[in-house]
Amino acid sequence: MADFGGADLDAFRTEARSWLEANYPPSLRGDPEAGTRMMMGGVKPAGDHLVWKQRMAEKGWGAPTWPKQYGAGGLTPAEARVLQQEMDRIGAYNPMAGMGTSMFGPTLLEYGTEEQKQRHIPPIVRGELRWCQGYSEPGAGSDLASLTTKCEDAGDHWKINGQKIWTSGAQYADWCFCLVRTDTTKKHEGISFVLINMHQPGVETRPIKLIAGSSPFCETFFTDARAEKDDMVGPLNGGWTVGKRLLQHERSGQGGSRMAGGASIAEIAKKYVGVDDKGRIADSDLRTRVVQNMMDARAHALTIERARLESKGNVNPSAATSIMKNSGTWIGQTRAELLLEIMGHQGLGWSGDDFAKDEIEAVRNWLSGKAWTIFGGSQEVQSNIVSKRILGLPDTTQAG
Repeated sequence: MADFGGADLDAFRTEARSWLEANYPPSLRGDPEAGTRMMMGGVKPAGDHLVWKQRMAEKGWGAPTWPKQYGAGGLTPAEARVLQQEMDRIGAYNPMAGMGTSMFGPTLLEYGTEEQKQRHIPPIVRGELRWCQGYSEPGAGSDLASLTTKCEDAGDHWKINGQKIWTSGAQYADWCFCLVRTDTTKKHEGISFVLINMHQPGVETRPIKLIAGSSPFCETFFTDARAEKDDMVGPLNGGWTVGKRLLQHERSGQGGSRMAGGASIAEIAKKYVGVDDKGRIADSDLRTRVVQNMMDARAHALTIERARLESKGNVNPSAATSIMKNSGTWIGQTRAELLLEIMGHQGLGWSGDDFAKDEIEAVRNWLSGKAWTIFGGSQEVQSNIVSKRILGLPDTTQAG
């Protein structure tokens, strides 16, 4: 892919490659799941993982495009793409990856006060704190603005009471960015965006075990939980605007995340299905579908790149992230289904020595993948956003 940066980007690529080769621990190379294990499951970095995290924190490249004044990288979007390409080349993961860097941080940089930025952004850049998202409720999923978690003015602080659901990583989180109800007489205009310290008596999390065997989500209960007055981002009753922007950052990340990592599906197919006399996947029908999935994934990646270039350096996502979220998650689901078909009975293993690690992960990935087109905004919700905000079609959902 072209870098559109000429000699300056070439020089930066040389710098990034040299630094990564010198600083990414050799013991972590060749393990595509290393970053996933650090992000999920509450694993605390130790050994070479901790060394890598400290080196990235010193460099500021865990949040490469954020301002240097907060300890971040200060790179241009083009330089950040080159950095990611060089990290992908050697299989390096971002030890600061998570909701803090992908969702909350960019939103706070846009809507937060300078005091809020100085207090919260540097710890995110250094990977010191974990964040979770308090959005969905038992009665407010797709219709998020129906949320009822109450936030009351208690004089010197905000008092929070209510329940959230599907709170990813809440059992390990230090802080929660949360949408709360501060005015019951209005729907969207009665919502505020607050930051809640998870380490207090009024917060309880209950992990939810999923069909794939993991427990990445929680029920989260707030009982007279406390949020400081200066931990409201944006104005009182102005949280819907802040919350929507954060969702755009979330969907932008989801659209690309389903494409990342893992061995080539074509190489996996050749291993399990075999090859013909021309070195191609032996099953012609399967070969066609594998190639189609690879083409879709490549087209998706190029579309994301084109959107970034057309934004002319504007790092804030647009409604087009709904397109990326829909296409990326659908392509990822298709890949997961193809992998099971390719592996056959070996792709149905749950545990035991009869199955390789990749085979066990394939079935779990296929099961968990059923949620990809639902969480972060279902395909139907995203299609409505595309219809109204991009295509300008009438909103028929409001018809009487």
